[in-house]
Amino acid sequence: MNDSRRHFLAGLAATAATTAAATLPALPHAARAQGYRRPPLAMPPLLDATGSGRFNLSAQAGQSDFWGSGKSLSSTWGFNQPYLGPTLRLPARGEVSARVENTLPEEISAHWHGLIVPGEVDGGPHQPIAPGTAWEPILPLDQMPATVWYHSHIHGKTAPQVYRGLAGVIHLTDGRDDARGLPSAYGADDLTLVIQDRRFDRRGQMIYDPAMPDIMMGFQGNVLMINGQIAPVARVPKGIVRLRLLNACNGRVLTLHMAEGRPLHLISTDSGLLPAPEALETLVLAPAERAEVLLDFSDGTQGLLATGPNPNRGMMGGGGMMGRRRGGMTGGGNGGFEILPISVDPALPARITRLPENIGGSLPAHDPAEVVLTRRISLDMGMGPGMMMRPSGARFAINGQPFRMNRLNFAARTDQLEHWVIRGHMMAHPLHVHGCAFQILRENGSPPLPQNRGWKDTVLVNGQAEILVRFPHAAPSELPYMFHCHILEHEDGGMMGQFSVG
Repeated sequence: MNDSRRHFLAGLAATAATTAAATLPALPHAARAQGYRRPPLAMPPLLDATGSGRFNLSAQAGQSDFWGSGKSLSSTWGFNQPYLGPTLRLPARGEVSARVENTLPEEISAHWHGLIVPGEVDGGPHQPIAPGTAWEPILPLDQMPATVWYHSHIHGKTAPQVYRGLAGVIHLTDGRDDARGLPSAYGADDLTLVIQDRRFDRRGQMIYDPAMPDIMMGFQGNVLMINGQIAPVARVPKGIVRLRLLNACNGRVLTLHMAEGRPLHLISTDSGLLPAPEALETLVLAPAERAEVLLDFSDGTQGLLATGPNPNRGMMGGGGMMGRRRGGMTGGGNGGFEILPISVDPALPARITRLPENIGGSLPAHDPAEVVLTRRISLDMGMGPGMMMRPSGARFAINGQPFRMNRLNFAARTDQLEHWVIRGHMMAHPLHVHGCAFQILRENGSPPLPQNRGWKDTVLVNGQAEILVRFPHAAPSELPYMFHCHILEHEDGGMMGQFSVG
């Protein structure tokens, strides 16, 4: 990066930090005034469709009392509830019928992020659900067990709609977790964690008011939330516990670790289980990425899931996130903060008491000799004089072209192996590709990091990444797949492309 661009981004970072931090001093006082206390960690409601083969979602407006006082209500959206949506438990194989109703005053969609389904049911921006209508797709599922998710995906509105709450988690299951020795009791030893940072004003109300630095660097909050809760505490049995982690932030990259030094035993990446647990000290999780880890609490000691500074903080300045204590509610100077305190309750039944040696998942092993073509993808951020005055769609682009609904970037062929060489411009960008699970071949010319050796649908491009990808389903030109940066303000601003498969 040349000096002029480095100085330019440093200025943006300082402005972004000031914007996000402007309301911070009042938040602890607001919390105390409202008598805020740490709640016990709650799971999203579980909607199990493995038996019925069908589920219903209703996008609706609501009021959310994030501080638990009744004094500071925030206007929010959710599926089947005021904020966020239920956890869907779906079979990894078989047909599932969905019904998504829209009771909101604007178009939404329901993108099944991580489901490998045909373009006609993918739920992208070409499949809007108008106010007062419903969409009823049939999802043909045939993939590995994994933790995936769903969210609205309307071009130009994805960032505010997901921020307001139009998102939820999906558990894809084959019913064999007990045989694998994996925790599977929902909310007991199998915890789903939707991790978000949200910005609150002095009145304690959640706001989304991106200034130019927020758009350029990704909107970041001043308060941490887990499953729509502020600073909850988890209780777990004295044994092995599974965490299903989703980074549902608009723009913040998380660097997860256990503050007490307990290893994170990685068992699954975005799109499927690994062959065996992989012990990690730190797990980088970009927006839209998922991971499943096992934690060993058999010694009975408590734990603390935490994150270090945003790896993009050199440009984002940390986004104004508060410090490690109180989940972002009190100050801190190192750019890190706590995610979730975990206490051990010996009275809870411990179903799994030792780490499994083998899980039975798989690592991707595409043969590079089968590659038919190579595509070069550049994730571009507009720079130079007058950039701030350009139309929003011209600030971000792929291969120099901002997204247009009526323009395909390319046409792929079904089951053809492709080699993508992806370059990120100015900062690290999480690239998500619809309709596939891919293999990360190299990162900046080296073998992928341990956390990136499994099946993926999102890769954090910090310089250059190479992937091997094939698409098993068709996507017609009128209902194409997307590929885009999952910093949502970048996606809405034009860092998105689309392609057909046939």
